[in-house]
Amino acid sequence: MKPDEPGSEAQLTRSARGDSAAFTHLVKTHSSALHGYFARRMPAASEDLLAETWLQAFAARRTFDPARGSARGWLFGVAHNVLAQHLRRAGRQEPAPGPDVTDPWQVVDQRLDAAAMAPALRRALAELPPEERELLLLISWEQLTPTEAAAVVGIPAGTARSRLHRARGRLRDRLTLPRAAGRNLTATGELA
Repeated sequence: MKPDEPGSEAQLTRSARGDSAAFTHLVKTHSSALHGYFARRMPAASEDLLAETWLQAFAARRTFDPARGSARGWLFGVAHNVLAQHLRRAGRQEPAPGPDVTDPWQVVDQRLDAAAMAPALRRALAELPPEERELLLLISWEQLTPTEAAAVVGIPAGTARSRLHRARGRLRDRLTLPRAAGRNLTATGELA
């Protein structure tokens, strides 16, 4: 898991008190991760969604409460809401990751045994209920903790953990490929 940038909570709090340089620091620190979040979900609109996220985060910066979570988690919550608003306006549900979406960190693809597994992974992700898929992607791609991801989607942490467990089980079931000699290969490359 990627820890929150040291001082982000303090920067956000200082920004809420009127320190514009503190908000600039937040933008520099978190823009790459937030852009990746949008690029993996809505590549054609990622720049606009990122800009809207920063506008909304700036407007709502006084609502940040460090006792309720990290600045990173709060920012991803704003981003999640911006994406949901965008999809509602467009009359669509959240898209599953498409074949043209690339992950700059290649975390998911590194775990795949072969490039042939990527289409199967995309299909399996598309078959997950949207709530489970979003939790799984927030945790695996955006490196949020389950508690932070729960706050982003607005559910209790325990509910997020059970949905995450269910989503991982569904992916595991769909991605276990039969192999010769009765052995199975999982998406993580382990023999089962």
